Amino acid sequence: MQEQMVCVRPLAGGWSVECAAAGEPLVFLSGACAEEKAHGLARCLAFLGRDVRLTVQDRSRQIVGETRYAGRQWWRADPALA
Repeated sequence: MQEQMVCVRPLAGGWSVECAAAGEPLVFLSGACAEEKAHGLARCLAFLGRDVRLTVQDRSRQIVGETRYAGRQWWRADPALA
């Protein structure tokens, strides 16, 4: 399965969280709020079985952080489904 990307990027006057699964970008005034929401989104996607790569950019658009979330494997997590 292809890895799902979640990106925190700077905007003029704020920050965006971009993810194809979310549709339109989420916009925040605070970078901390954007990162918190991005990690929550990544955890939800991983819970649904998707591998996620979350990247955070600074104002100069350099990647300053990266976190990977492994998708939950339902057939291994639930003995009743084995």
